[in-house]
Amino acid sequence: MKHSALAALAAFLVGFAPAVSAVPVYGQCGGIGYTGSTVCDAGSTCTYSNDWYSQCLPGAGPTTTSRPPTSTTTAGPTNPTNSLCSGTRTKFKYFGVNQSSAEFGNLNIPGTLGKDYTWPTRASVDFFVAKGLTTHRIAFLMERLSPPARGLTGAFDATYLAALKDIANYVTSKGGYAVLDPHNFMRYNGAVITSTSEQTWWKNLANEFKSNSNIIFDIVNEPHDMTATAAFNLNQAAVNGIRSSGATSQLILVEGTSWTGAWTWVSSGNADAFKNLKDPNNNVAFEMHQYLDSDGSGTNPVCVSSTIGAERLAAATAWLKQNNFKGFLGEIGAGSNDACIKAVQGAFCSMQQSGVWIGALWWAAGPWWGDYYQSIEPPSSPAIARILPEAILPFL
Repeated sequence: MKHSALAALAAFLVGFAPAVSAVPVYGQCGGIGYTGSTVCDAGSTCTYSNDWYSQCLPGAGPTTTSRPPTSTTTAGPTNPTNSLCSGTRTKFKYFGVNQSSAEFGNLNIPGTLGKDYTWPTRASVDFFVAKGLTTHRIAFLMERLSPPARGLTGAFDATYLAALKDIANYVTSKGGYAVLDPHNFMRYNGAVITSTSEQTWWKNLANEFKSNSNIIFDIVNEPHDMTATAAFNLNQAAVNGIRSSGATSQLILVEGTSWTGAWTWVSSGNADAFKNLKDPNNNVAFEMHQYLDSDGSGTNPVCVSSTIGAERLAAATAWLKQNNFKGFLGEIGAGSNDACIKAVQGAFCSMQQSGVWIGALWWAAGPWWGDYYQSIEPPSSPAIARILPEAILPFL
């Protein structure tokens, strides 16, 4: 995300309202561990999403919270139960949230834990995993992992590395996927990365995680103000470094210039430059980000229109199809209003109908976002009430 000043830490509302006799539209009505009402409001039906979550969706019909006999949890099944999309759709293999907190306070290096930055909580991971959202993109800073005095090729900071391993391994211990996200915009210690030292850095980091197949390597968040060719060269070097470490089973995500925007993927030159990317293990996806406000920054809760989500992804989707590539929407966010919710639904519909997008992550969870309108940190941050049940969970 293109960051502005972070919101101050705010107290969360305590708990949820107790279950009522009839569940409102888009509310939860079933799933493993669920103890509330299974009766939906008139005009909606309790519809199975996954073993952990059933939801009241608009439409008449018999109520059921049991798992359909033809349902499957493997990647890529056709799921006809989503009333928001026409035709068939391919479910995301990787679906979840950004866990944003360890990259906070980026002007204070190394910074103080608990003052300048913190780490995602296990409770947040548990909340989303229980709903079937198993992929967590963990943002961190390269300068905290690799202190500037040691440089990109020097030894890692043991304390920061241990904390990164702790939360990443916790995610994967729950059966989830942990995306390692150096949230540096292709900068290190105040300067644009230009050397192949990044290849050594990635070789060293991948070596720490190569035995865990549920780790995903995300090569440096949102490069910008550099050519697409320069961004490509650095990403290719990182891919080479990761694979040379012996990390051969993990997915690698590459990001382009112009903040890796989906809506500018073609016009920025990324489409032309990145079509030549090579991975000896053929397990790479093109990570793009997309916000739905006027400038695509994720700083305004007003969306351009109720159809802007699908519209801004269209050119990137076409490029992925034409080249037989896979896409990964590493960040998406919008306001909790009718137009934005329809826009997010439209984006996810178009992605799943295309069959070329393997994942999507909401921006953002994290314990310090306060009342930021896109915050989805449980239990009661702004995006929990409507975005989660109406725009995310129907696409599991």
